[in-house]
Amino acid sequence: MRFESSLAEVRLLRRYKRFLADMEFPDGQRLTVHCPNTGAMLGCDRPGSRAWLSLAANPARKYRWTWELVETEAGVLVGLHTGRSNGLVREAIGAGLIPGLKGYTDLRTEVAVAPGSRVDFLLSGHAAHADCYLEVKNVTAAVSGGIALFPDTISERASRHLRELMLKVQHGQRAMLCFCVQRDDVREVRPADAIDRVYGQTLRQALQRGVEVCACVARITPEELVLYRMVPVNIE
Repeated sequence: MRFESSLAEVRLLRRYKRFLADMEFPDGQRLTVHCPNTGAMLGCDRPGSRAWLSLAANPARKYRWTWELVETEAGVLVGLHTGRSNGLVREAIGAGLIPGLKGYTDLRTEVAVAPGSRVDFLLSGHAAHADCYLEVKNVTAAVSGGIALFPDTISERASRHLRELMLKVQHGQRAMLCFCVQRDDVREVRPADAIDRVYGQTLRQALQRGVEVCACVARITPEELVLYRMVPVNIE
């Protein structure tokens, strides 16, 4: 996934109100920009960090700049835009990166699975496998040793999505959760039990009941984001 235009490199001043951040441009200009990430952004919101912004084509937008990337204290680039994770996973499916999803001929997005709730993808048309409901979760938090964590804040919504996937398996369908890891220093993904114990319990229950889980890691540059390798999901 290439960015439509060149990103602007800036310096992070502060992130606040979940959806906003103040940035300083190289010429000293300071602007408030849109932050497309509602999580806690652990390790990704340190004031003074280098960051990269995209400029919206629509001049009527209140906040024309959108925060795309940040450099961590260790020098790792992280993709913060949760809205890009579905597109990245879709590209990875098309490229055959995810072994369990090869062979499907049709893909639908934002498919209703319950009143007021949708799953990111529904894959169908496989010669040998049942239709597969696929939910994508964006991962940005990591700790030492290359361990990524999800979620980075309590998320009842994420637990609800797992319960909905379990129901699909119960009804004879396939269901899969894909962690889209937008940083390249990760060797495995783990549930963040210390942050959201319920989610960790629900994830383990989902695996026991037949929900499949995978994790893809992205190569990040200011020019493009590409999911290019799989890593294990460790629930021990």
